[in-house]
Amino acid sequence: MAFGRGKVILFGEHGVVHGRPALAAGLARGVTATAIAADADALVVEAWDLEVSPSPEAEQPLGRALWEVLRRFDGERAPLRVTAEVALPAGAGLGCSAALGVAVIGAVDEALGAKRSPEALAEACLVWERVFHGNPSGVDSAMAAMGGVAVFRRGETLVPIVPRTPIRLVIADSGETSSTMSMVAEVARQHERAPARIDAVFDGMAAIVQNGRLAVETGDLRSLGQLMTLNQTLLNTLMISTAKLEEMCSAAREAGALGAKLTGAGGGGCMIALVDTVARGEAVCAALSPLCQSAFVAEAGA
Repeated sequence: MAFGRGKVILFGEHGVVHGRPALAAGLARGVTATAIAADADALVVEAWDLEVSPSPEAEQPLGRALWEVLRRFDGERAPLRVTAEVALPAGAGLGCSAALGVAVIGAVDEALGAKRSPEALAEACLVWERVFHGNPSGVDSAMAAMGGVAVFRRGETLVPIVPRTPIRLVIADSGETSSTMSMVAEVARQHERAPARIDAVFDGMAAIVQNGRLAVETGDLRSLGQLMTLNQTLLNTLMISTAKLEEMCSAAREAGALGAKLTGAGGGGCMIALVDTVARGEAVCAALSPLCQSAFVAEAGA
């Protein structure tokens, strides 16, 4: 059995696609997968009532992603049936597709007796992620394979960060699905039209990442929360938030959260709110319940 972790981006969405750093954290929730010998290659996702076969021309993206992964395994092998159990919402900014990719590749490795480092697993998952997202930064794949809390910059080695105190988050799903590919493309278009203005936003988020890293390492939760709210303001200048996400962020802060922001590509998906205790997190979940599809308390850095 193989496991791929979900993730949250604490700071640096979209800037990370354009060469700036992001601060990300793995979650204990994710995707588990197993692979067994079969008559033909297939991927089954029971939670989605879905079974796909690998093909470069498959209508279902999962079929194309599976083909991209399997064709890179060298030598003769028996066909495999991979079954995945998904405990993350799709299209919600929690890295579901990368978690699924890491779990699938890990399950195939296990079935074939192959060995791969977490770094190599994250790299292998990029071919899977390109099917769904076009130009992924790689942060989702890295966190799905390695977890923890880390600073990620495209093309560089992941830099692990050790939190001084637990980072407790309320993660709330707006119920609005979002396409990472389309949101990344929209921000890229903004960058083409006004490079100086958008680069200034990216640079501002890069500074927040560095200050956020210091806050994590020193256990300064109040500063961490303030930085999350500031990052949300910058993300708003990219026009990737929604009215519902804004309402959820406000409700979380009013209920005692230290800060709140969207996580992931935006345009819907999830919001994260920093809390100092589990009890405070439960109170924030209660305040968000009329506004969101689901909410739970999690410790970042699984």
